[in-house]
Amino acid sequence: MTETPVIPSVSREWHLVRRPQGWPVAEDFALREVPVVVPTEPGRILVRNLHMSVDPYMRGRMNDVKSYIPPFQLDRPMDGGAVGEVVASTDEGFQVGDHVLHGLGWREYAEGDAKLATKVDGTLAPLSAYLGVLGMPGLTAYAGLFETASFKEGDAVFVSGAAGAVGSLVGQFAKIKGASRVIGSAGSDDKVKLLTDRYGFDAAFNYKNGPVAGQLKDAAPEGIDVYFDNVGGDHLEAAIGSLKVHGRATLCGAIAQYNATEPTPGPANLALVIGKRLRLQGVLVGDHYGIQQQFVSDVAGWLRSGELTYDETVVEGIENSVDAFLGLLRGENTGKMIVSFTR
Repeated sequence: MTETPVIPSVSREWHLVRRPQGWPVAEDFALREVPVVVPTEPGRILVRNLHMSVDPYMRGRMNDVKSYIPPFQLDRPMDGGAVGEVVASTDEGFQVGDHVLHGLGWREYAEGDAKLATKVDGTLAPLSAYLGVLGMPGLTAYAGLFETASFKEGDAVFVSGAAGAVGSLVGQFAKIKGASRVIGSAGSDDKVKLLTDRYGFDAAFNYKNGPVAGQLKDAAPEGIDVYFDNVGGDHLEAAIGSLKVHGRATLCGAIAQYNATEPTPGPANLALVIGKRLRLQGVLVGDHYGIQQQFVSDVAGWLRSGELTYDETVVEGIENSVDAFLGLLRGENTGKMIVSFTR
């Protein structure tokens, strides 16, 4: 018999209290205590969050601009991916003790519509993996490489931000599927070593050690077929220069300009797109949930076989969530940045 969990009367949650100008600072956020809502209406669940995700896209949601996802509201709880344990339920599909993936992160306890939660199995993989390799970053990497970039065996692939949650998987997926060469960029010599020694990249470079275009040309003298862009800026310009005729680029992120206070110029060599007949296409994970089952099947198999590995950078305690997010923007993470709740 499942023991009835003790539900506290209050929970802590992070609110955005001021829209950042440039780089976010601690004063833009507030950790507040709020009453815990125990569900009474049918079809609701209350979840005690165990792990939450911080992701680069959240920086864009802090600006009051129209985008593919609504901005965070001031003086309201922020949200994002989280995994937790159901502690109360009025929905017949969920029982107390079930583990679920949902979108109400940045808080200790989350009450919401049961339809927006998905059961996950902690015996198949650690629960935090459903926020990374088996979650949104993993599906982004999978869809962005195989669907958006139309990857095929023998392609040479360049990945920027390659030691992050998405980039580290893109490179490994490409190797597993027969890439002729995989090159990655990262922001430290330690991460460069990680890319080649742990993730199996054929070559990698520290973009802080010299112009990206020159380092990419040295790493891929014959050019590249596919570019997976997590950075933008000089990386995108360098990739356009190195892409072969009919090359494809997946534009996933532009972290180099997320905190810019002035408009950032586009690549100076865009005219090459015409002569090379390049395809530059954005990717949003929400367009690709139709391949979720295939993604989970493939990735779970690669994890079991040992062909695929992943890393997490774990920050303990909800009170350190903003520090974790700011560290992510500074590139302090290796693999997926996770905040785990111990209270």
